[in-house]
This record gives sequence, C-alpha cells and structure tokens, in this order.
Amino acid sequence: MSRILRRNAETKKPLRKPQKALDRVSGKRPRGRPGVRVSEIVGRANNYRRIFWKYRLDKRKKEWVQVRPQKWVRRLLAAKTEGGVRRALDSASSYAQNEFSGLVPLILTVLRAKKFPKTGPAQLDHLADSLAGRGRVSPRRSRDICGKERTRERAKSPYKIIRKEFYIECSCGYRGPAREDACRKCGAQIPVSLEHPGLFYFGRAGSSCGPVEVTMIPVPAQF
Repeated sequence: MSRILRRNAETKKPLRKPQKALDRVSGKRPRGRPGVRVSEIVGRANNYRRIFWKYRLDKRKKEWVQVRPQKWVRRLLAAKTEGGVRRALDSASSYAQNEFSGLVPLILTVLRAKKFPKTGPAQLDHLADSLAGRGRVSPRRSRDICGKERTRERAKSPYKIIRKEFYIECSCGYRGPAREDACRKCGAQIPVSLEHPGLFYFGRAGSSCGPVEVTMIPVPAQF
C-alpha cells in the first residue's frame, strides 16, 4: 500500500501557477489622452469666452448681451512678447490672472500663429478655445474638441419634453393618454410602481368610480 502511495506522489503533476490573477486590473487604457476630459475643455472654453467680454442687461430681451471686449483683453491681443502678455494680465481681474498667469508662453504661441484670425470677435473665440486645453493638448486639438462638441449640441432639438404620460385603459371605460398620472375621465391614479401594473387603487376624492383597476400598455407608434 505504501508503495502505491509513493508512486502516486512521485507521478503527481505539480500545480501550475495561474498566468493571470483573477482580480487583476485590465491594462487596457481608455481612448484619449490621460487626464483630458472633453466636457472640461468645452466648459472651460465657454467660460473663457465670457471672461473676455463686458456685458450689459438688455431690458427688452431680459438677458445679458455682449458690449465690447475687456480692456486687458485688447492689450493681450496686441502683445508681442511674454512681457507684454504679463503686463496685460496685470490689469485683469484676480480670477482672470489666476486662470491665465500660468499660460503666458501658450498665449503667445497662439497669438503668433499664422492662422490667428484678423477680426476681434473671431480672435477672442479662437483664443478661448485654444487655451481651454491648458497645454495638456495642443491648441489645434483643443479647438477641434470644442468645435466638434458645439456641432453636436447644435444638432440637438431645441425643444424639451415637459411632461411624460402613459396611454392607459381604465375600468371606467376610458382609453387614451393619461393626465398627470391619472385617468382623464374619473381621476383614478396610475400605480406607483411601473413594474407591477394591475394593482387596485382608489380614485381621487369625489370620483364616482370607487376602486378601479388601471392597466398601462405601450403607446401605439401612431399615437
């Protein structure tokens, strides 16, 4: 018996070490450059566009409208050296100084580019979109990101859903769209849980139906 056990122990294969741990984190990196978020770049660009302008309240339209660029921004556009950029920022607000004081070389690079726009409003938009990446991506890539996201936003419908209702069949005989989650005819409430239709609920106060059963069905495509 001992001989058989010894042979089995000798011929037994050693356990293999797993090549990959079960709890190992995938090494696949998400698309895009690490630390760069599209939403942050677009939001920052829109913020910079607002910082560059002075606004006034239009009482007729009841909204803020652009008046003219800030004085320090006009000096910034005319700067030719890093010293000129810093002097322009010295007259800006503390918030603007905190945002742009660390971007002086990048600002000058954008201003010196051959394709820098010639007109005022276009220059400000171009500068804001270029600086939004804050050097984590190139100025050109930063502008491309902003342009692509704004195109996507413009393609969306300008309207929004203000109320969602169900197409219902009520035991009072009504069939059609609900009104404020209730039967339009008797006022019976739709069940709270949408996963369990068919529960019995009492109608509203003053309803002549008493307890009713409301059945929710999918809205027809032509409805």
